[in-house]
Amino acid sequence: MRLLFAGTPAVAVPALEALIGSRHEVVAVLTRADARAGRGRQLVPSPVRQRAEEAGIEVITDRPRSEGFVERLEALQIDCAPVVAYGEILPKAVLDVPRNGWVNLHFSVLPAWRGAAPVQRAVIAGDEVTGATTFLIEEGLDTGPVLGTATETIRRRDTSGDLLDRLSRSGAGLLVATLDAIEDGHMIPVPQPTDGVSLAAKLTVDDARVVWTHPAHAVDRLVRGCTPAPGAWTTLPDGSRLGLGPVNPLDEPLEVSLAPGEVQVTKSAVRVGTATVPVELGEVRPAGKKPMNAADWARGARLGDGIRLGQEASA
Repeated sequence: MRLLFAGTPAVAVPALEALIGSRHEVVAVLTRADARAGRGRQLVPSPVRQRAEEAGIEVITDRPRSEGFVERLEALQIDCAPVVAYGEILPKAVLDVPRNGWVNLHFSVLPAWRGAAPVQRAVIAGDEVTGATTFLIEEGLDTGPVLGTATETIRRRDTSGDLLDRLSRSGAGLLVATLDAIEDGHMIPVPQPTDGVSLAAKLTVDDARVVWTHPAHAVDRLVRGCTPAPGAWTTLPDGSRLGLGPVNPLDEPLEVSLAPGEVQVTKSAVRVGTATVPVELGEVRPAGKKPMNAADWARGARLGDGIRLGQEASA
């Protein structure tokens, strides 16, 4: 089939790679316009655009509602449009262009975790299993009929970045298999069930603030779910932010109990109290500095026992 691939971030690149190596032809790529990034705020092309240009594939960055967009797609004579994390809403006139529709690869087992942050929300919720789903895009939010699914176990120490990396690769194979079945006439779309629906709203910076009055397992899941983005954080007594990498809940309480947010510093560890057992900090990111080991940071900051982190958040 002649394909238009729509995607933007790095997580979409494995699917594009798989399609380039498939029996189908990627005739064009639709991606978000270049965005400013880094300290210099230079315009940077999306990872999908970079890979498409390396492969000599036409790139479209016009927005779906822009004038002449539908006509441009019609001129490509595409049979199907696979989508992975494109990041734009597609109007009905655009959805109607390819004869086999727009096929989205979504990183959950639908109808669970419809929305922008399915992997992060699954980790934060403590789900044991997630997966990937291919489905036909319709005007509702991730509500279209399912074409295929693959499951993936969420490991105990997975961050959302770890899990998304695995899903992007297994999902790429699922997407190619789905398109093969569509071309062969073997695909029967299955409506999503009405029960088991959950929503995965995009995580904000405020969502990523650690509340130390929560149990250790909830703190652990929140930090892993927000790693690498938007990045979990707490506040120091002076009000500055401290970014947090994954933490390690202790197996049992310390001999000296720690109140929620209270810090204990040893030569090799920094521990913080929660509503249950303390957690041991791993990597931290002080404001304006590079990530570093928590114990090294505590020594350099001359951090002593008894200070409280995030008191506003845990009040």
